[in-house]
Amino acid sequence: MKFMMMLWVDESGEVTADEDADIMIAVKSWVEKMRERGILAGGGALRSAAEARIIRTRGDEVLICDGPFAETKEQIGGYSVLDCPDLDTAVAIAAAHPLARTAAIEVRPYWDAPWDH
Repeated sequence: MKFMMMLWVDESGEVTADEDADIMIAVKSWVEKMRERGILAGGGALRSAAEARIIRTRGDEVLICDGPFAETKEQIGGYSVLDCPDLDTAVAIAAAHPLARTAAIEVRPYWDAPWDH
């Protein structure tokens, strides 16, 4: 079963260069371990939310806004696609991610949609 693991980060948080380097080493180690176990099916880091656009189509009109405009400081800063047998396993994998100590992590199952085939 596939799960989307989204890393919600506070972009206003200040991190020193040394802290950032330590975090990246820990994240790379987690990624390697999950790949070796066959759990990590994909993923990546996202650029700043300030570079995002929100798109809505209403009738024939396309509305594009700078964004996102969530009522929160946290924005999605990265994601992983996990291939796990169940939600409990995916939650345990997410809890072991190094950023779980400083970010919120959302784990959500994929729909078995017809466009996946």
